[in-house]
Amino acid sequence: MGGAATAERGIGMTDPQSRFAQVPEDRTLDPLGDADVERSAGRKRNYAKVGSGRPSSLLYTYGPGAVMDLPHFTVMPSGLDDWNRIWARRDGDPLVIEAPQLRKAVSVLLRSPRIELRPFPWQAVAFTGSEEGKDLGVPARVFPQWLRCTGCDNLGLISQFSYVNVKRHRPDQARFYHEKCYGRHNRPRSRPSAQTAVPARYLLACKDGHLDEFPYDWWIHRGDSCPSGIEHPQLRMTDRTAGKGAAATIACTQCDKRRPMSEAQGEAGAEKLPRCRGRHPHLGTFERGGCGVQPKLMLIGASNLWFGATQSVIVMPQTEADRADSLAMRMWSAQGEDLAELRGNPKLIRMILKTHIDLEEVDDQTLLAAVEEALAPAVPEEEQEKRRGEWDPVDLLVPEWEYLLKADPLGPGHDDVRSGLTLSERSWNREWLGGSLGRVLAVESLRKVNALLGFTRIDDMDRVADLEERLVPLTREHPDWTVATEDRGEGIFLQFDESRVSKWETKVEDSQLWKAHLASHDQNFRNRFSETAKKVEPSSRMKPPRYWLLHTFAHILIRECSLTCGYSAASLSERLYAWPKSEGRAASAGLVVLTTASDSDGTLGGLVQLSEPNRLRKIIEHGLYRAKRCSSDPLCASRTPKPPEDFLHGAACHCCVMASETSCERANRFLDRRFLIPLPGHEQLAFFN
Repeated sequence: MGGAATAERGIGMTDPQSRFAQVPEDRTLDPLGDADVERSAGRKRNYAKVGSGRPSSLLYTYGPGAVMDLPHFTVMPSGLDDWNRIWARRDGDPLVIEAPQLRKAVSVLLRSPRIELRPFPWQAVAFTGSEEGKDLGVPARVFPQWLRCTGCDNLGLISQFSYVNVKRHRPDQARFYHEKCYGRHNRPRSRPSAQTAVPARYLLACKDGHLDEFPYDWWIHRGDSCPSGIEHPQLRMTDRTAGKGAAATIACTQCDKRRPMSEAQGEAGAEKLPRCRGRHPHLGTFERGGCGVQPKLMLIGASNLWFGATQSVIVMPQTEADRADSLAMRMWSAQGEDLAELRGNPKLIRMILKTHIDLEEVDDQTLLAAVEEALAPAVPEEEQEKRRGEWDPVDLLVPEWEYLLKADPLGPGHDDVRSGLTLSERSWNREWLGGSLGRVLAVESLRKVNALLGFTRIDDMDRVADLEERLVPLTREHPDWTVATEDRGEGIFLQFDESRVSKWETKVEDSQLWKAHLASHDQNFRNRFSETAKKVEPSSRMKPPRYWLLHTFAHILIRECSLTCGYSAASLSERLYAWPKSEGRAASAGLVVLTTASDSDGTLGGLVQLSEPNRLRKIIEHGLYRAKRCSSDPLCASRTPKPPEDFLHGAACHCCVMASETSCERANRFLDRRFLIPLPGHEQLAFFN
């Protein structure tokens, strides 16, 4: 994917009504424009591209606001406002990903009824060295902008160092360097030489999602100015114990003051840090009125520096409502408010929009109805807030579950071209395993769309109770689009018999084991969830017994399939449909084990072949047999949380059913083999007995 930037340019103040304020010291980047300026001035080319990443990494690991490691420095992808300038380099409408159900959910969560899902600004090249896609890329800024010379330990802002990036096809060699480095004071060099400068690795982050540079000059002088009277004194960062946390020492060469970074660690160290300024580097803004929260010392490579908040769907064939919504959105994107002038004139609509939308299969009645839907007045804020408050993540799963239940494939390979879904029903012996499994579908091809909503810092979204104040926005103003990715793949759908699951679930809810899990979950919530989660009732986050059952079963299936299908266990994932009956929603009990790839060709078919009845039966039998024994037994088999323990699993560990982070949708929580197969002391709770 496209890379980052090297020079800076200022941008104007935002709307006074915005929650953000910009200050002169914060700037955004125009990497492609900088390259043009360098060329026009006759200087060596300053190429804009400095790195690359896969769409999945830019969505889940290095999205806007994250700190992305490059070979010689780090960058932060900018907010989506700056991406608009990249899209503007192309004539025509930006590309849009069609996933009506996901788009509707995103519009509710981001309070933007006409929001679009767009891919990353990238284009594949036909051959090595091709100029295609050169004008596209993900804009970013160098962050942090405090650098340390590796030759003399000089610590300074980015303006004190030189930059080079002159090899078009070697962006990995882009680097900052100290042009005249004389070495360290105890081992000086007689002649200066250029030495690479690397990021100073300390940052300040707060629980409300703000991130800032560490104020090294403020820190060493304990909030005062340097006694020498120099406004920007020369600092040094010495670190002789790499890999031991905040072990560096900061020294001022003008006043000889020194202070170790270890003083900033822990709760006691946090009290010595300045209050959070409310900075959002990816937006180039500060919160109006500041933040004032006590920040924490962070390292640029910390895993809890950025947690993307995403939603995803497996795209199902569109309903009439979906098609109307999709058509209305494309019309609005092409014409905007000018669409009002075309009301009641289908012939004129076709003539003007034919270059934007294929309308050959759309009749006049549908066309006019789509125009009216596109021009419908915005939903009042009160209604938006109501919808957002009532929204449940299960809402995205319900349409998938309902379609998979009613879908009646017309023979093998029955597909829907628009959604990318291809299904084949397998003839399954429903009496096997006591009638536990009711239906099996081979999902020969599928399209999964993932959208980024925002991100949190320090705590994952699930750990902060999805509270609005913790979600950092991707734009300075109201968003009209968000970034999304498309993955293509295959899978196996299994439906459990609802009557058996419901009967088993009632028995489990009365057991002492389940009561122990409930108490442990409550303790876990109160111990580890953020302060902002106090408004949330812990029981609302506890998954029902059927979820534990299907989750554990999915994990043993993933383990067993990986031994047979040719894909690694980390490349397989789960999608669970497990909720009890409630008002307006029928109960569900099923799962899809799937594998997807961001490549347009999808996957190779090794997993879907395992849906053949004889193969699938052996896989399930072997999986259940292996689940009876764990190398950590009897400790694993008898693990039951007791006060003050607060773990969210029972008889489960990495030796038996736990899976990699890429496979599990719940980070290996809500797992217990005792709900699946008979284990000593709890044989009566096993679903498969």
